[in-house]
Amino acid sequence: MARRATLDKKREQVAGMFDDVAPRYDLLNDVMSMGQDRLWRREVVRAVDAQPGDYVLDLAAGTGTSSAPFAAAGAHVFPTDLSFGMLEVGKQRQPDLTFVQGDATALPYRDDSFDAVTISFGLRNVEDTAKALEELRRVTRPGGRIVICEFSTPTWAPFRVLYQRFYLPRVMPLLAHLGSNPDSYSYLTETIAAWPNQQALARLMSDAGWKRVEWRNLSGGIVAMHRGFAD
Repeated sequence: MARRATLDKKREQVAGMFDDVAPRYDLLNDVMSMGQDRLWRREVVRAVDAQPGDYVLDLAAGTGTSSAPFAAAGAHVFPTDLSFGMLEVGKQRQPDLTFVQGDATALPYRDDSFDAVTISFGLRNVEDTAKALEELRRVTRPGGRIVICEFSTPTWAPFRVLYQRFYLPRVMPLLAHLGSNPDSYSYLTETIAAWPNQQALARLMSDAGWKRVEWRNLSGGIVAMHRGFAD
């Protein structure tokens, strides 16, 4: 019971944090990534390869920026997020999308509901990564696919040192002060630094039941895009 209460409290804290930054979230992402987030989103869209009529779950969708291309491709997309504030802003900006409030560790969907599931820059904020991966597997139809885009570990050692010792602890907090809640981005910096590397995340996906797991590094490994299948 104590562990459950602790997890519930953490979920509330994370949701509240994103509620606070929702109005400027997309702008800050663009600034803090130096525009690279647009490239990363395009790569996710290509990897998901949503077809007309597909059912796509976009988890940790925030304001729906990541979901819009799937809808434009003719897919039935369900932007889902824990933060009600994010969903409110998203509904204002993307009124045609069907936003759903949901917890990554207890998704409000039936088994085998989606042809594709995807989560970008949100998995590391979930308190139980393994459970979230299992839930995503549960709601994916046989033959369906998962695409995860997340911060990772740069592959070139000198760049990795610069990124981990200078950009994350010094530059990112300065940029975060452009937002309404700098403490939120201090938290995000900590989660990026603590997140598993490419190989470790691939193992977690395999352990959760995903098959043929592979990954591709983006921006020198600052970000990695993992893909797997529900065989």
